[in-house]
Amino acid sequence: MSDQIEPDDQAEPVDPERQKSPRRAMCAAVLTLEAITLGLTIPVMIALSDVRPAVALSVGLGLAVACVLVAGSLRRESAYYLGHAIQVAAIGLGFVVGIMWALGTLFALLWGAAYWLGRKIEQERADAFADYDRGRESQV
Repeated sequence: MSDQIEPDDQAEPVDPERQKSPRRAMCAAVLTLEAITLGLTIPVMIALSDVRPAVALSVGLGLAVACVLVAGSLRRESAYYLGHAIQVAAIGLGFVVGIMWALGTLFALLWGAAYWLGRKIEQERADAFADYDRGRESQV
């Protein structure tokens, strides 16, 4: 009698590579860079747009913190909707800081590309893993 425990043939370990989400990684990167940009709008709002410092801090830091929090919660599908809302708010900041029309639109395009390409990659990976699993089952 052996002291070794035989592994169950049916229970395979979960491959950590299958758990990675390229959409989450790319969208989080966009939101992180956007948080920096939104934080840097604070002095611009104060100096060039004559916005009161308290309002500029509230808006700039509020949006920057929202970006970081949403980037950290992209494991849930609902967080992507919040990411879409942040893009609208960043473009809307153009009413106060004119350059945000361009920067907000740029980040919205980056967000859209990361979201769309990430979903496409996730689907292709899922299909590839399914084909791989079917091939392994047919060999057994």
